[in-house]
Amino acid sequence: MNTKMKAMLASYLRSFLGAALAAGSIAGWDWKVVTAAGLSAVLPVALRAANPKDASFGKVADVVEIELNKVAKAPIKKKPVAKTK
Repeated sequence: MNTKMKAMLASYLRSFLGAALAAGSIAGWDWKVVTAAGLSAVLPVALRAANPKDASFGKVADVVEIELNKVAKAPIKKKPVAKTK
């Protein structure tokens, strides 16, 4: 599982749990309300993932991840240290 997929799943889980806990504490832990609130919270994240221009999960994120990997794997060029007297 790549880092993009892990980030998406973590985002879904945070959204679901936050809404489910809030709804559960207000509605008295009725499973229908908790489930509906959790799924309602996941919908915006799913819409964001479907957007190809989204900077975090869309196609732009793929390009950014590729470029960051190139930079991370590139050898470091060190400048020679000038000796001082």
